[in-house]
Amino acid sequence: MDVLGYLLLAAVIFFAIRPLLPVKGVRQISAARLKNELKDKNKQFVDVRTPEEFQLNHIQGFKNIPLQQLPQRMNELSMEKEVVVICQSGMRSRKASSLLKKHGFKVTNVKGGMSAWH
Repeated sequence: MDVLGYLLLAAVIFFAIRPLLPVKGVRQISAARLKNELKDKNKQFVDVRTPEEFQLNHIQGFKNIPLQQLPQRMNELSMEKEVVVICQSGMRSRKASSLLKKHGFKVTNVKGGMSAWH
């Protein structure tokens, strides 16, 4: 394989794993660590799954703001409190974390999402 082939392979690998990498400036916590943070009154908790997913199973204290609605509903969140974000597996919450970070929120993402909560 020539240099161009290696560069192309590296680019493909980078773009394949990029969605799995943490968002810069967003704290990552485990589901086990989340249990301790739920008591913190200086944090707000957002579940970005669909209303149907949320209704089937959710963590008490989390507010449901589906990822698709987040841009229009950010005004429901306080800039003064850290936002802890969860979804089913961690992919949607990663996207939500990135969006919130870009708008100036302090954000924590729950790694593994609800799948890791059980």
